[in-house]
Amino acid sequence: MPSILISGASQGIGAAAAKLFYSQGYKVGIYDINTAQAEQLAQQLGPNAKAGLLDVANIQHWHTALEEFFHWAGGLNILVNNAGILYSGAFEHTDIAAHHRTIDINVKGVINGCHAALPYLKQASFARVINLSSASAIYGQADLATYSASKFAVRGLTESLDIEWQKHGIRVLDVMPLFVQTAMVKDMDAESIRKMGVNLTPEDVAQQIFSLATLKANAFTPTHRPVGLKTKFLFGLSNISPQFINRLSNLWIAKK
Repeated sequence: MPSILISGASQGIGAAAAKLFYSQGYKVGIYDINTAQAEQLAQQLGPNAKAGLLDVANIQHWHTALEEFFHWAGGLNILVNNAGILYSGAFEHTDIAAHHRTIDINVKGVINGCHAALPYLKQASFARVINLSSASAIYGQADLATYSASKFAVRGLTESLDIEWQKHGIRVLDVMPLFVQTAMVKDMDAESIRKMGVNLTPEDVAQQIFSLATLKANAFTPTHRPVGLKTKFLFGLSNISPQFINRLSNLWIAKK
């Protein structure tokens, strides 16, 4: 039975992914800093789900969680680096601790997960890493500056490791959704959220994660998977438009 460990899996996209993979016959690791909620979901799903504590910014948590899950599941096929946070508002009005926490979780958390999981993934006949990037990694977003920067970092790490880990037979891919209907985007102070709308559901993103995780990828399989029509349009536009056009379009998105 294939296995998957998902960070930040107690709610939102992570929980939707856990439910989908479980329904498709996977052993599922539901790891989160909110252990009570993670345990509740694992009990709801059944005996092939395991919950555990994971603060993604803490590398020791990763080592403990991966060793525990690996022995319980008998292997590790797929790692989903889903845990993330978002602060919105003017850069200078956001407390510096919030900027640092965003980097700790959204960037260091993904680096920690990839680094700690590699020894386990290398033992699998089929292994894959799916990272949660964002449409905010297409062009830097006003009032989401550090969040956007963190997702650019995830995008760059994904591209780098997708090449570097080819020697291990491991594809490293990401999904890039626009704003998703989760608790993370409630009461956010960013014009881009108001203008672009929050139209995607956690289940929409989970379906794309499942598609990437199970896809028989080849050399022509793209590293990035934009999710939703608006994201696909923006991603395509950024690849063909001059830089000043991309800047002007994002100025319009940010303008109040």
